[in-house]
Amino acid sequence: MSRKVDEVASDGLRWADSHCHVYDERIPDGSASALDLARADGVDTFVVVGCDRATTLSALEVAAAHRDVWATVGLHPHEASHGTDSVVDLLDSPGVVAVGEAGLDYHYDHSPRGTQAEAFRTQIGWANERSLPLVIHTREAWEETFEILDAEGIPERTVFHCFTGGVDELDACIKRGAMVSFSGIVTFPSATDLREAAVRCPLESMLIETDSPYLAPVPHRGRANHPALVATVGTAIADLRDLDRAEVATATHANTRRFFAIDDVESRWPS
Repeated sequence: MSRKVDEVASDGLRWADSHCHVYDERIPDGSASALDLARADGVDTFVVVGCDRATTLSALEVAAAHRDVWATVGLHPHEASHGTDSVVDLLDSPGVVAVGEAGLDYHYDHSPRGTQAEAFRTQIGWANERSLPLVIHTREAWEETFEILDAEGIPERTVFHCFTGGVDELDACIKRGAMVSFSGIVTFPSATDLREAAVRCPLESMLIETDSPYLAPVPHRGRANHPALVATVGTAIADLRDLDRAEVATATHANTRRFFAIDDVESRWPS
């Protein structure tokens, strides 16, 4: 990241990155620098997501150091073999706004599928028991993900992060009252079905994210992603829908803060 914070002029829009991993060592110049750069570009809300015990602790550490950062506690399907007991004690930490990311990943199968399903069910239960949002990761497992959600009871606030489906998967999510979060993939010309879903998705059901350091949007593809680029994702969606980018910024910013109940959680930070 070559720009300096004091060289970036804000256009007055407020953006929220609903899903990022700023603790990751691949974040350019480190988390503090990345957050500063994003703030200068109008990002004032960051949800930093845990994938196992170590990354959840890192997310909590970043959240504790920055008043505009909140954390999730979760066990990614890749890490399901570690067992949900490895993170459950972190759920009551200050700054926690959601459970996840949790779900199924049948592309890599880094954990056995039965173990993934068990961890997913347990985390759905946490979200329901604690009235917390659930952040879902699903890859090549749409049918099984919906089956488990329907059987366990989909939490009132559920988001499919880094959505990779088409209009059929979108409709299935919306039917269940879930939110859908779009990442830099929406800028990839080859992602035809996903781009169609981004046009179809009701604004009131939409979040946007970077999933940084992954999935940098065009024209930054191939480099490490960072939270300032959430505005690039939002602008791409505005262009696809022929909307003013301010409309997408306003809607997704409000949706993020409402979905994660951030204003309520903020009031409960320790002084």
